[in-house]
Amino acid sequence: MATSPFADELSAVLGEVKPLPQGDKVVLGKNPTDEAAARARRKAAAAEAEGENLTDYLSDERVELVDPYEPLAFCRPGVQRGVYRKLRLGQYQLEATLDLHQLRLREARQTVMRFINDCLRQEIRTALIIHGMGLRAKPPALMKSHVNHWLRQIDEVMAFHSSQKADGGMGSVYLLLRKGPKAKQFNRERHAKRQG
Repeated sequence: MATSPFADELSAVLGEVKPLPQGDKVVLGKNPTDEAAARARRKAAAAEAEGENLTDYLSDERVELVDPYEPLAFCRPGVQRGVYRKLRLGQYQLEATLDLHQLRLREARQTVMRFINDCLRQEIRTALIIHGMGLRAKPPALMKSHVNHWLRQIDEVMAFHSSQKADGGMGSVYLLLRKGPKAKQFNRERHAKRQG
C-alpha cells in the first residue's frame, strides 16, 4: 500500500504511535458550575416562552419627554391613510385594553410587551393602552413618554395615536397591530370574491 509524502513526514515527526489501552479511560464527573449554567439556560428559555424576557430589546435610553397634553402619533410606512384616520378617530372596535396606572416603569415595560404578545397570539388588531397623563409625576408625563418610546420600537405595532376623550384622551393610546395569519387569509378571500 502506497503512503502519501504527507503521511511519511507525519510519521517521521511523531514516531511510532500506539493506541491507548481501553482500561485507561478517565471518567469525568459533572461539574456543578456546568449544571448550574444549564439550569439557568433552561430557566431563561422557559421565562422567554412565558413572556418574561420579552422586553430585553426595548431600550429606555434617550426617552424624549413629551408634554402631558401633547397627542401621541405614530404610523409606519405602508399603513393606509384611511386606516390610520379611522384609528385616530377611534372608529375601530377596541378588542383589548391595558391599564398601566399604579405600575412602575420596569413593570409597565414588561406588561406592555406581554399585552402586545397576547394580542398577537389572539389575532387582536386594535387595542387601547391607558398610560395616564402624568400631571403629578416628576418629571411630568414620565409613563406616557416611555410608552411612546417603547411602542415605536415594537415592529408589530403598525400605528398608534392618542385616544378620543371618551376613551381617555391624552391619557391613553389606540394601537393598531400587525395582521395575523387568519386576518391575512380573510382579506385574500374577500379580495378574490370581489374580483371573481
